[in-house]
Amino acid sequence: MRVDPFENVELGGTGVTVTRLGMGLAPIGGLFAPVGDEAAVAAIDEAWRLGVRFFDTAPLYGAGLSERRAGAALRKRERAKYTIATKAGRRITAGSSVPEPREVTGMWAETAGPGVAFDFSREGIRSSYRESLERLGLDRTDVLHLHDPDDHYAEAVTSALPELAELRREGAVGAISAGMNQSAMLTDLARTGLLDSVLLAGRYSLLDQSGLADLLPECRRRGISVIVGGVYNSGVLADPWQTTTYDYRPASSRVVARARAMARLCNRHGVPLRAAALQFPLAHPAVAAVLVGMRSAAEASDAVAMARLPIPAALWRDLSDAWLLDPEIPVP
Repeated sequence: MRVDPFENVELGGTGVTVTRLGMGLAPIGGLFAPVGDEAAVAAIDEAWRLGVRFFDTAPLYGAGLSERRAGAALRKRERAKYTIATKAGRRITAGSSVPEPREVTGMWAETAGPGVAFDFSREGIRSSYRESLERLGLDRTDVLHLHDPDDHYAEAVTSALPELAELRREGAVGAISAGMNQSAMLTDLARTGLLDSVLLAGRYSLLDQSGLADLLPECRRRGISVIVGGVYNSGVLADPWQTTTYDYRPASSRVVARARAMARLCNRHGVPLRAAALQFPLAHPAVAAVLVGMRSAAEASDAVAMARLPIPAALWRDLSDAWLLDPEIPVP
């Protein structure tokens, strides 16, 4: 099954469409290393030139820096020709009783604000969204995700999600979603009946298909669109000899060995591992799009090339025969 990375697909029944390949904007917020305004805008410009029309940001990314840079690059484009998503549940603030842990705040080499804190209250969601629009310089986003409510489930369900639904009812946002690095709670949130889509990061990749156990089947039954992020699992699936980071931490020797075994099989077919990692999730019928982080024009160009690269069916068979991929899992 060959997937067109620039095909437009609808999220749920909302009328909001996304290209199958989207640009994740965490890197341009200074994730792990500084980027600079000029390079950040150049990355978005190159992705646009090549056909990407779906962009995903958040207040967390550089404490607003990603949103500011995204707005600077996208405001010059015709608004109807792209889809932009941001997130709520983390709000830029000088202080809070529920601050982000150091392992999160320490990930950003550049920041535009004093700090970020959790806030899943109704007022917090609405204020966060308003502040995001100010940074973006837009009057609305197409998608609004609830961002990582792992330790705040009760408030997410009783306050945050109803407020997202109210914003959708008012026409202030086109589709509502939730984004997490786990599938179990996302499945519970999907069962509320309020969501149009979900953003699942790192749990439907060549190394980790745990989202198949609960979330993807549930979303398919309910007509909820799945957006998959973290297709490189923080880098180990991009190049397991150069980058051995998995889920933002040093990868175990077992994970690195598995990724390298996959890479060797890919090399036999003349396919970079990152092409297989990027294209793999799109074969599942519940998956609408994948997000790939791009911090430069070169990374944008590479992501598009990997999305377009033909992959022989024999590669997927070899991965299954080597017990590196379950033969029952859908593949492109």
